[in-house]
Amino acid sequence: MRNRDSSAARTPSVPRQVLFWTLKIGVSIGLLYVLFTRIDASQTWEHMRNASIPWLVTALGLYLVVLLISTLRWKILLGTQDVHVPFARLVNSYLAATFANNFLPSNIGGDVIRVADTARSARSKTLATAVVLADRGVGLVGLGFVAACGSSLAALQSARIGPIGPALLWGGLAAAVGISVVTLLWPDRVAALARPLRVFHAEWVENRILTISAALARFRRAPGALSVCLGISIAVQALLVGFYAAVAAALHLRIPLGHLGMLVPISFLVQMMPFSMNGHGVREWTFKEYLTRIGIGQESAVALSLIGATLVMLFSMSGAAAYLTRRRHDPGAVATPD
Repeated sequence: MRNRDSSAARTPSVPRQVLFWTLKIGVSIGLLYVLFTRIDASQTWEHMRNASIPWLVTALGLYLVVLLISTLRWKILLGTQDVHVPFARLVNSYLAATFANNFLPSNIGGDVIRVADTARSARSKTLATAVVLADRGVGLVGLGFVAACGSSLAALQSARIGPIGPALLWGGLAAAVGISVVTLLWPDRVAALARPLRVFHAEWVENRILTISAALARFRRAPGALSVCLGISIAVQALLVGFYAAVAAALHLRIPLGHLGMLVPISFLVQMMPFSMNGHGVREWTFKEYLTRIGIGQESAVALSLIGATLVMLFSMSGAAAYLTRRRHDPGAVATPD
């Protein structure tokens, strides 16, 4: 009876989910349609067709390095929780997650895969989720740092830097660092903020609060590991800027590095917002609006965005192969109840 009731309770959410994804797809299609009615699509295609292959291969090589050191950051964070997973298995999982993020209709599909792939080794889905969220958080701090540095450099290179200036980005970074420090130093206070949720299911919520609090305490006891992870996050964002710099070179575009250092992280933040299909449409508008302010033609700006996205999607296809070839059973794994 419980299963039947539970299934019935979930049924009404299906139409809402369909409507939600339909709206996201509609937003992306609508944005791309309006964009291509305002630019010369044939010129954009001409830019893309004449792109330098060696520079595109260089960009793919940089993206591979991004994936490998991002996996290393994840492994280090797992290690702070005494969760030890072979690096090769984590690379496989990260590849599969990259595929999910680019081809599934969700911005968190990749995180779900990473949690599922480490939950048994962590002996807790909650702990595996906490590590993935910490990985995301450290990554966002690195993103904010590179964006703030890029905006400062862009301000020196050009007076036209758009509506987002260095002060706003450095202030946002300071706020993010402050929240992270408070969360690590006083996990009990963070847990106290979550305890009102016990009204829904007291025991279930309390167990997860305790698990997350313990995870935060272990993170706090590993400042060296967190510092290394922050350094990796900054390197990841710098390499992503390099990725787009290589694509720009392939298109024979001269874009000051400071502007790319500001644009690329901001474009990733915009893509995280859940009102489009994996950032499609929103990303292209972001590139066009920013780059035209510094004298880059709108067709070239859109070509830069489209080629960058295409290369990432081509690279992520390896994630499908990685998922299909993975070993389904791990004899050393221990099942977890949560």
